[in-house]
Formats: sequence, structure tokens, C-alpha cells
Amino acid sequence: MTETSGRTALRAQGRRVAAALGGRQPSGTRHPLVAVAIVLPLASVLAVVFGGWEAVITQASSVVGMLGR
Repeated sequence: MTETSGRTALRAQGRRVAAALGGRQPSGTRHPLVAVAIVLPLASVLAVVFGGWEAVITQASSVVGMLGR
């Protein structure tokens, strides 16, 4: 528990320094395209390893259909 409170204090200090220097605080969210760029390589490796290209294509077409509505 001591390590957790130490990290919290360090983060708070970093935020204070960033605010003093005029920097903006991170919002804690990332852009959806960044999330896709992070996940896509792993998803393609898993699809190749487990031979699930048909399942990937089926799911992708379902998502596209839902987004198109």
C-alpha cells in the first residue's frame, strides 16, 4: 500500500509541474484510431495463429453493418 500512495503522490507532483509550465493535462482517453492501431497487430496475429479469418471477416462485416445504420 505504501508503494501505491508513493506513486499517487508522484503523479500529483507531475501534474502540478505540468500545470505550472503551462502544459495540458492528459484526459485519460485515447483516439479511436490509436486504439485500432494498438489492437490490430495483435488481432491479426491471433487470427493467423488460430486460423480464424472467416470469423474475423464475419465480425467485421457485422460491425460495418451496424455502423452503416
